[in-house]
Amino acid sequence: MKTIIYFAVCCVLMTSCGMEAVKNARTEGNFPKIYPDYVDVTVPAQIAPLNFAMADDAALLVDVVATGEKGGNIHVQGEYADFDEAEWKELLQQNIGSKIWFEVSAKTDGGWTTFRKFSISVSGDEIDYGIAYRKLAPGYEVFSKMGIYERNLSNFDETAVLENTQFDGCLNCHEFNKCNPEGLTMHIRGDHSATLIRTQGGIEALNTKTDSTLGFCVYPYWHPSGKFIVYSTNTTRQMFHSMPEKIIEVFDLESDLQVYDIQKKELILSNSVMLADSWETYPTFSPDGKTLYFCTAQKADIPSELKEVRYSLCKASFNPETGKVGEDVDTLVSVRTTGKSVTFPKPSYDGRYLMYTLCDYGCFSIWHHEADLYLLDLKTGESRALSLANSSDTDSYHNWSTNSRWFVFSSRRDDGQFTRLYLSHIGADGKESKPFMLPQKNPKKYYAELMLSYNVPEFVTAPIKFDRMDAVEKINSAERTALKVRR
Repeated sequence: MKTIIYFAVCCVLMTSCGMEAVKNARTEGNFPKIYPDYVDVTVPAQIAPLNFAMADDAALLVDVVATGEKGGNIHVQGEYADFDEAEWKELLQQNIGSKIWFEVSAKTDGGWTTFRKFSISVSGDEIDYGIAYRKLAPGYEVFSKMGIYERNLSNFDETAVLENTQFDGCLNCHEFNKCNPEGLTMHIRGDHSATLIRTQGGIEALNTKTDSTLGFCVYPYWHPSGKFIVYSTNTTRQMFHSMPEKIIEVFDLESDLQVYDIQKKELILSNSVMLADSWETYPTFSPDGKTLYFCTAQKADIPSELKEVRYSLCKASFNPETGKVGEDVDTLVSVRTTGKSVTFPKPSYDGRYLMYTLCDYGCFSIWHHEADLYLLDLKTGESRALSLANSSDTDSYHNWSTNSRWFVFSSRRDDGQFTRLYLSHIGADGKESKPFMLPQKNPKKYYAELMLSYNVPEFVTAPIKFDRMDAVEKINSAERTALKVRR
């Protein structure tokens, strides 16, 4: 019996080894101010540890005890809360459909303070394997280093898919076929301009500029069949503001839509989305592949009428047999009703909702501080602001998980300059949860030192197997596949 007691005492001492006792702590009735703010968020059971630090720099130590309502307990202490991945995963799995409570104590020069406990909810809705995104410096006059990266959401691993360090140019507008990394398209701008498409047949570099279209293919969206990709073709420009609160403005001088038939290597043109007196952009297909959603605005004189340019959300039928867009166009969200501009329409994969960004004017909402996320119920036709997800700064480019229960978006709420990624749960009833910042191993240090913005986040269902050397060789080559045009 003495041996058992002695062994138990040793285990307790070993577990607490290196930790300072929280003594004579002052009790604070408010929640702790932590970075990132994970208070009362909802997370998937597969998410990486939500490591955090105290928001201010006064804390010398932070002590955190995480206790699950269904069982399990983790105790960490250090400069920031650094949870062991295996212990964290076990705690989340134990508490699916329940809550985990966090007791946070912080030590400053004045001693310890213990804050009001907060919780996170662990959802039973799974999330996809990871996300892919572009990271780039906010430089506007030259192509600085940038790349497309993949992040495993269950840990902190980040892998480069393609970087522009081996060719001169900009890579952007990447898009996967319903989050499946097997189907990928992206656009290369600069001296080696090309539209890259990766299918099971490999990587192909296309010359999508023709005599019948405005220019290269830009913003893409895959048809669920995998047979087509709808693109916008845009003549895009930028200018700079003299006001410090608004640095840059990006806008289109022209834009149309076109459908690419992957097997036939044809651009299919339809009159209804190539109108002479309007601009069409940001196309997406419905999950059943029978409807094309897009944004459209009346043409205007730029730059004098730039602040008068506002886009409505529209739809037209799509024929998956011919690749043609129907002639009749219906308006779902009108500028006459909102007085604002719709960008980035993204339908949920279950077909129930469509998420979009609303800003004061124009088509490039990621540079608009007033931009917010909205949700359109495709059954009722009603729209509402995602108030729990939105902030006082830019909330924009967004995408859905394959089960339509999570969305990822970019936001400037952290410092007003760099876009960071946030994730939020959304129920079958369309109600969103408070979003949480993409977790990092040491988030306060990581984000303070990251002089890059996140851009175009997309969920992926598996690791991206991409032959970078083959892609670079095709980009640097002068060879491009020319496309036919069909009306």
